[in-house]
Amino acid sequence: MNATIPQSVSTETKVAKSADLNVQIPRSRYVVFLSLFVLGTFWDLYTKATVFESLGYPGGISTWKQTFLNSWVQFRYYTSFNEGALWGMGQGYTAMFAILSIGAGIGILCWLFWFRAAKSLWLTITLGLVMAGTMGNLYDRLGWHGYEVAGRKMFAVRDFLAFTFGNYHYPIFNFADVFLVTGAIMLAFYSIFLDLPESKPKEKSASTGEEA
Repeated sequence: MNATIPQSVSTETKVAKSADLNVQIPRSRYVVFLSLFVLGTFWDLYTKATVFESLGYPGGISTWKQTFLNSWVQFRYYTSFNEGALWGMGQGYTAMFAILSIGAGIGILCWLFWFRAAKSLWLTITLGLVMAGTMGNLYDRLGWHGYEVAGRKMFAVRDFLAFTFGNYHYPIFNFADVFLVTGAIMLAFYSIFLDLPESKPKEKSASTGEEA
């Protein structure tokens, strides 16, 4: 048996959605988002260019390294091209990931400023980081870095941050990946702890007089 939604409830839902779309976004949110997006993208591209020009590509390795926990953790630079996604997954699908990145960028802008997610400072910071990471890696996937290997233009992401934990070599990554992972963690935290439904006063059922 199908339950019928009362007309009043349906109307209230529509009004609530309409009101939410009409919420005025503070100008500071635009500043926060653009600052994180622009500065994050710049830092990612700058560090990639600096390290690759200094060490060569691919396989250039820094002569120095940092060690932690009695040398169990080691960190150094190691230049590498990644034709897949985060942690090297999906190798060879660069074009698909580039298209997904463009779609993600459009989706972020719509969510923030059309659907008013930017009213939340937390989401504004989160999506600013995700946007920076997405665009930093998209730049590489489109081949705009101009690098070639054996005469073949590389439509691949430049990675250079290399960690070793004991005998385990963690997948090489870059700052765009750092921004993406940080944004994903913040988004998960928001979904679990911050995006709580607003409490509504209990209503009495018109037919039974009981609280709904």
